[in-house]
Amino acid sequence: METYLWMAGSLPLLILGSIHLFYTLFTNKFSTRNPNLEAEMKASSPLLTKEISMWSAWVGFNASHSSGVMYIGVVNFLVAAFQLPLLYHPIFIVLNLSTVVFYLWLAKKYWFSTPLKGVIISLVFFVAATIVMLVR
Repeated sequence: METYLWMAGSLPLLILGSIHLFYTLFTNKFSTRNPNLEAEMKASSPLLTKEISMWSAWVGFNASHSSGVMYIGVVNFLVAAFQLPLLYHPIFIVLNLSTVVFYLWLAKKYWFSTPLKGVIISLVFFVAATIVMLVR
């Protein structure tokens, strides 16, 4: 049972991360509604370096965030499917639950309702799987 619960918890992360990456690289969904702001972002650089614009940083941060979420989803799915003993390791459980709780905090504070719902679904499945593992 815990295997299927853990796999189910992995899927929203993988799906939402994949959609986010697609939207970032192949659509204008992360463009601003204010064309002047986008132009300013393309013309401005962060204090850190003049090598990039705020726009390229924005696109890069979104793409790297997407790939990280996809990676977490894939790794969790594969561990549940093929490396079940690792799934029971306390460090694996704690790292995954703390990561998803952190995503929950980010989603609540900075994101919108769709990723928030996806993170909640993942967390519920991961917690349910953890409870099943602890009861056994």
